[in-house]
Amino acid sequence: MTKHWGMVIDQNRCVGCWTCAVSCKSINNEPLGIFWNRVLTGEPSASASVSGAPPASQAIDVPHGVFPNLALAYQPTACQHCADAPCEKVCPVSATFRREDGVVLVDFERCIGCRYCLAACPYGARAFNWEKEQYAPDFPVGYGRDYRTGGRLVFTPVRPVGVAEKCTFCVERIDVGKKPMCVETCPAGARIFGDLNDPASEVSQAVNRQGGRQLLADLGTRPSVYYLAVDRQGRLTD
Repeated sequence: MTKHWGMVIDQNRCVGCWTCAVSCKSINNEPLGIFWNRVLTGEPSASASVSGAPPASQAIDVPHGVFPNLALAYQPTACQHCADAPCEKVCPVSATFRREDGVVLVDFERCIGCRYCLAACPYGARAFNWEKEQYAPDFPVGYGRDYRTGGRLVFTPVRPVGVAEKCTFCVERIDVGKKPMCVETCPAGARIFGDLNDPASEVSQAVNRQGGRQLLADLGTRPSVYYLAVDRQGRLTD
């Protein structure tokens, strides 16, 4: 059976440290102002956890409750690698494509910078290089090397101006049996990665046993990322 790569994010474990975002930024050589991974905050209720963003009534990093009984939920958010990806549908040059294993990628050589994918993505998971990249001092510019899948350029250390980009599930790592960098570096063990088509895999068991939910599931995009939500007391929801 063909693999279907997917991820589970346990919001009961996530501490909002941003290690996932920083390690992603480092290994993918993301310039200043661009993050493929972000950590949203909001009221730790089931509805907030699956809405795609913190509730409008909640300011970022403002906990719910009355001191000393306060609670705050963290929602790491990146590309959801949808099975029915809106970004793929609207791309006029097929620069965005989905592999058989469920990973949604961008061909940097084909992208024309129309930004239709940015407008179509309901998760705000796309970034765009508007101008010549800038990096923090001592940042390892040029880290890594070009990576192709099926002959298509899906990673290059310094992306050209005028291309759309996003999380790739660290395709160059998973293709050689490694985990995505955000999974490997999470200090709280809040991320699980594996084959959703394998009922014995840890990621499948987490979804089935603990009721993994998808962001904005009502849109029919069928994300490959699932969340184990928390309630206001910090307990996993059923």
